[in-house]
Amino acid sequence: MSDDDSIANAKSGKAGIDAAAPIAPLWERALIEKTLLAAVREQRAARRWKIFFRLAFLMIFVLMTWRAVSISSGAGGATGKHAALVSLQGEIVPDQQSNATNLIAALERAFSAEQAAGVILQINSPGGSPVQAGMVNDEIRRLRARYPDKPVYVVVDDICASGAYYIAAAADKIFVDKASIIGSIGVRMDSFGFTDLMSKVGIERRLLTAGRNKALNDPFLPEDKVQRKYMQNLLNEVHQQFIDAVRQGRGKRLKETPEIFSGLVWTGQRGVALGLADGLGDTRYVLRELLKTEKIVDYTVKEGMFDRFARKFGLSAGAFAVRALTSQEPLQLN
Repeated sequence: MSDDDSIANAKSGKAGIDAAAPIAPLWERALIEKTLLAAVREQRAARRWKIFFRLAFLMIFVLMTWRAVSISSGAGGATGKHAALVSLQGEIVPDQQSNATNLIAALERAFSAEQAAGVILQINSPGGSPVQAGMVNDEIRRLRARYPDKPVYVVVDDICASGAYYIAAAADKIFVDKASIIGSIGVRMDSFGFTDLMSKVGIERRLLTAGRNKALNDPFLPEDKVQRKYMQNLLNEVHQQFIDAVRQGRGKRLKETPEIFSGLVWTGQRGVALGLADGLGDTRYVLRELLKTEKIVDYTVKEGMFDRFARKFGLSAGAFAVRALTSQEPLQLN
């Protein structure tokens, strides 16, 4: 290599170094910018979440305050003569709106209202728990004795069957539409049997119990005649409690036939003929003809979204534990 070539190479190398020199500061600057932008974005996101949670807590606080005020004052602040309305809608079970706790609270408020001329219990329900229905039936009879001058009338919409009729039987009078469904004075318990299916697919049931009847009515075991008889006696006992409540409430108005306590249902028109109801009429009829007022105030306990969420969340854990301990469904009046 000649001296001229060496000098040329040296110059070109120096030139290359000088050309690349500004690249490092640009790379560092880009990195710093990206880091700062990421920090800014993170701060913005943190602020957004902080604002969101503050607004959410504020909303919850406002709703809970509104609910507390509305329940504490409620319809109790109603003035002037009026009819006190309590609504029973849907299945009567602990984890639904129409449960004994809510219904009893509403009935107590309705009866205790000084300006209430009477109570209208508006029912549209196929039934539900005999325990829940029995509690409400007992409470209506207690309130009737405490407030003898305030009648309670049941008005049936589409259906008032089984557990719902258990409750209705405690009222002074029951009014229906001619096409309403009423009755179903009976008790049921649902279960299944999978023993044949298990043997066909080769599944073996392995169950350990402490207590001979702990696996009572287990759907994966062959039916035990002794246990079946025991469960039938249990159903008959609850059925008799239902029958006694209907007889006590309806008295001589009830025209007992062989089918009256068999679990059958009837139309409202047929129910009046059988003494299951007192006449055809709706809420307006009761207001106008019996309570002599045009004003109606709703005393129904209404649960909000947060109440339902809290109740269902709490019950779900308990329900899971109960299902782990028993295989049969609870008794139902429906």
